[in-house]
Amino acid sequence: MDFATRAWNHSFPFDPIVRSLLDTDFYKLLMQQLIWEEYPNVQVSWKLTNRTKTIRLAEEVDLGALREQLDHARSLRFTPSEIIYLRGQTFYGQSGIFKEGYVNTLQSFQLPDYELGTEDGQIVLRFAGSWWETTMWEIPALAIVNELRARAVLAQMSRSALDILYARAKVKLYAKLERLRGLAGLNLTDFGTRRRHGFLWQEHCVLTAAEVLGAEFTGTSNVFLAMKHGMEAKGTNAHELPMVLAALARQREPGDADALRQSQYEVLRKWQNEYQGNLLVFLPDTFGTSQFLDGAPQWVSYWTGARPDSKDPFEAGEELIGFWRRMGLSPEAIAANKLIIFSDALDVEIAGFEPNGGDIAALHAAFAGRVQLGFGWGTNLTNDFLGCHPADPDALRAPSLVCKIETVNGHGAVKLSDNYAKALGPADEVTAYREVFGAEGLREALVKV
Repeated sequence: MDFATRAWNHSFPFDPIVRSLLDTDFYKLLMQQLIWEEYPNVQVSWKLTNRTKTIRLAEEVDLGALREQLDHARSLRFTPSEIIYLRGQTFYGQSGIFKEGYVNTLQSFQLPDYELGTEDGQIVLRFAGSWWETTMWEIPALAIVNELRARAVLAQMSRSALDILYARAKVKLYAKLERLRGLAGLNLTDFGTRRRHGFLWQEHCVLTAAEVLGAEFTGTSNVFLAMKHGMEAKGTNAHELPMVLAALARQREPGDADALRQSQYEVLRKWQNEYQGNLLVFLPDTFGTSQFLDGAPQWVSYWTGARPDSKDPFEAGEELIGFWRRMGLSPEAIAANKLIIFSDALDVEIAGFEPNGGDIAALHAAFAGRVQLGFGWGTNLTNDFLGCHPADPDALRAPSLVCKIETVNGHGAVKLSDNYAKALGPADEVTAYREVFGAEGLREALVKV
């Protein structure tokens, strides 16, 4: 693909960013099926948030173009071939993972409506309605905003500058992959859909990684790309599940601290009734990793593994190994049978560039042989253009965009995280949750200050 020529000749009447409802992360389908079965009447609202306040998205992204892309996404339907794929494909070695009733429902599925505006230089984008329907907006909304912002920067560049930009980005990508090549049992997966530079660039990154790494590149979270290129579709579960179940517990039993604490394990009970094997990977940090592991019942240790997210990855890895040891597993059993999937802000150190996150090679060196490893590589795989723009090295710095649940049945939803800066929710609810779960993220923030 000649990306520079395509960007320079970008004169299409309309160039869709999202081309399929399968252009999403695999875990959205896994979660949607569970939500559709267990919580069909729960009403939620989502909000897109730009955590990189120095990037004033509403001043860079044309709202008319954004509305056009969102409307196009709403016009999409699952095609007959996509329905056949979901119905018949084997995922994680399991056939029939998507049940007939759910797949039949997808045949008429449409993304619900949205609310769009601006405030203080930022885009205000919300989705409200049934949880099982609105959950499918998260990934396309993020991908659309990211790519429109990239297109706005590219539109200001000359033909030669575009040549230089993409040449440098390709060299940088290849250097990272060369650095990873040869790491035994690497198990690297693309997790880069939500914050990608663009769909075609993500496809280039995925195909290049498969070429350079061979069997050590084990798939992509993007279901459309997995289907198109015969790759494994990969994914686990996300923060929205414990966020919603905690909010529901607060509504059912206000003031019951134990009910709120137990809601994070109720998520896992529901999940293990639906899925098995390598899909049993828990996400412990929604309300703080340490409290989650300290209070986890024995059966949580029977799950295949964990995906630490917002804590320092080296600290999180050691904490997880310590958890399994406390639960009675020997070091040999952990090394043979337990899985840690690192996925938060991963990168690779190469000459001339410091890693913009946890270094995959260093994590591999620290934990290989002690536990089974997986790496879900996101933004710094599919949207790393730092230092590539010939005039402004930071021009295409990827903003930290998230799209999270804001309310559940009209009540505020909360995420505490291990990183205090990532806490979300109404101030009074955040305070109430911290009284129950503790304030790990706050302690970390104070230590860093």
